[in-house]
Amino acid sequence: MRDRPHEKPTYVRRSDVRHQSSDEHHDHHCYVPGLTATQGDSRRACARLHRGNRHSLDAAVDARVIILTGAGRGFCAGQDLNDRAVAPGEPVDLGATVEESWNPLVRRLATMPQPVIACVQGVATAAGCQLVAACDLAIASHSARFATSGVNLGLFCSTPAVAITRSVAPKHAAELLFGGDFITVEQAERWGLINRCVDEETLVQAASDWAQAIASKSGAAIMSGKALLRKQRNLSLVDAYAAAGENMAQDILTEDAIMGIDAFLNKQPSPEWKHR
Repeated sequence: MRDRPHEKPTYVRRSDVRHQSSDEHHDHHCYVPGLTATQGDSRRACARLHRGNRHSLDAAVDARVIILTGAGRGFCAGQDLNDRAVAPGEPVDLGATVEESWNPLVRRLATMPQPVIACVQGVATAAGCQLVAACDLAIASHSARFATSGVNLGLFCSTPAVAITRSVAPKHAAELLFGGDFITVEQAERWGLINRCVDEETLVQAASDWAQAIASKSGAAIMSGKALLRKQRNLSLVDAYAAAGENMAQDILTEDAIMGIDAFLNKQPSPEWKHR
């Protein structure tokens, strides 16, 4: 059975991940929420939730597309500087927090074989902005705002800079990181931090439709392509083309590629992909 184009996604609790499926056993895309703190309706992400977030990503291993969302009014406001495990007035060991919590989460996003879509509502600041930049794709509502505001506190957003400088042009990254000011969703779209912006009330459906469109393609081709996109970034031009050629030579031998090319040559509709 082909994927249903209009199936609606299911939101899940912080500790739960459910996949969006057809009537058969195939998983298509899933939501991974849980980027907010547990106290009240705070929008700050607490380090103690990061392990759960990584487990949620691990649990989504069979999905063909992952949608990363916030679990509250905003997407993610970064490290909670009030979440102290030290005496009042003493500095937080932010280096340990980054290495134990934020870096593993962002590295996990980078190594997911599936495309990851950031679905952004409200604010995405500092490490929250980093998460948006670390995702393969991003969609946001018109109310979304983005900032790396650490510099306003005398603290440069060093780890967010890693993902941001890999996502937008150098001068745009410098403006965002040195200025510390919020940018609008329209500016974020122009800079390439996000792909598109939509009305608030259509955000969830737009993200779901986008994920479903990607999931309807050959999973083998999409995952192979994502791996190549990341690999070739750090290669010379000659080595990048060599890697791409090798990748294409391998891809054309997959079951999906054989079926797809045969259907194209015989002017037939796209086949039902086997995702291998």
